[in-house]
Amino acid sequence: MTYLNVTEVESAVTSLATAFPGTCELIDLPEPSVEGRACHALRIGTGPGGSNDCAVLIGGVHAREWGSCEILVGLAADLLEAYGAGTGLVYGGTRFTADDVRKLLRELDLVVFPLVNPDGRHYSQTVEPMWRKNRNPAQSGGDPDRIGVDINRNYDFLFDFATAFDPAAAPRVSSDPGDLVYQGPRPFSEPETRNVRWLFDTYPRTRWFVDVHSYSEDMLTVWGDDESQSDDPSQNFLNPAYDHRRGRGTDSYAEYLAKADADDSMVLAEQFCAALHGVRGRTYRPMSGYQLYPTSGTSDDYAYSRHIVDEHKGRILGFTVEWGDASGGFHPPWDEMKRIILDVDAGLVRFCLAALT
Repeated sequence: MTYLNVTEVESAVTSLATAFPGTCELIDLPEPSVEGRACHALRIGTGPGGSNDCAVLIGGVHAREWGSCEILVGLAADLLEAYGAGTGLVYGGTRFTADDVRKLLRELDLVVFPLVNPDGRHYSQTVEPMWRKNRNPAQSGGDPDRIGVDINRNYDFLFDFATAFDPAAAPRVSSDPGDLVYQGPRPFSEPETRNVRWLFDTYPRTRWFVDVHSYSEDMLTVWGDDESQSDDPSQNFLNPAYDHRRGRGTDSYAEYLAKADADDSMVLAEQFCAALHGVRGRTYRPMSGYQLYPTSGTSDDYAYSRHIVDEHKGRILGFTVEWGDASGGFHPPWDEMKRIILDVDAGLVRFCLAALT
């Protein structure tokens, strides 16, 4: 076996729904990709949809990060097969009992969306391996090098980065269609991000969100625009008094994060990293997105910000996994990728169990 192509990812998702009808439901996402590909997710759980709190896991956002799809397909298959057989799960030195598996499927709605960006993945696997964005040509002006939007800069969080950030902050986002981190013309301009937003709206009991990416061996928490603090609620992304001041990290501004949420997020990130480490000794770092580099328009910050923008929406703790390291890059040799899949899936199982406690 090696990396799955777009057709194989789709086949794996639909096959799991067919094979495990009592514990797995196929979700038809409302919007096809720009090139017309249908998108599907899975809801895993024994109860009716909406009867439990929900965790949404997505992957395949950046086209060149091939292994993210395999991580989530593998996680879904492992949980469904173990529950069906009444067994536990073993990932190297990290083990979960049959009771752990039953608890997860009976007390959680787990929504798994392995391939958010099918057009980009297909292009990366057949034409340009390092392609990152989707394949939307709308802003390209006919220039093939200016096709596409970075899906993970297209969410509605500090989208107007030129106003939000200090001019010296240099967040990793761009308004130039020729850039790898081009944000698009407006928030949610892309069907891929609208599909993710639809999942949040369709599963209003979503409490946790993880976006699976590569690489740097991290488990990232919010925020990505600046350092976090829990003392001054007025320092927040909605307050225009702090425009042009965000993103420096060494000044007086830091993004407000309620202490309970900061503590819960770090506990879950640490649990993920500990379980992953137990597989074969890899050490991932739990830290905020800003500690990697400043960003805006990302999925995890958007997920968490929703309840601040609209008090009627539920609180979602947002995270981003960055699997793998520079030695393997975005396409590790398959033998190593198989080990990474075990690492991250162990971390994600522990994450979900810790979320339920």
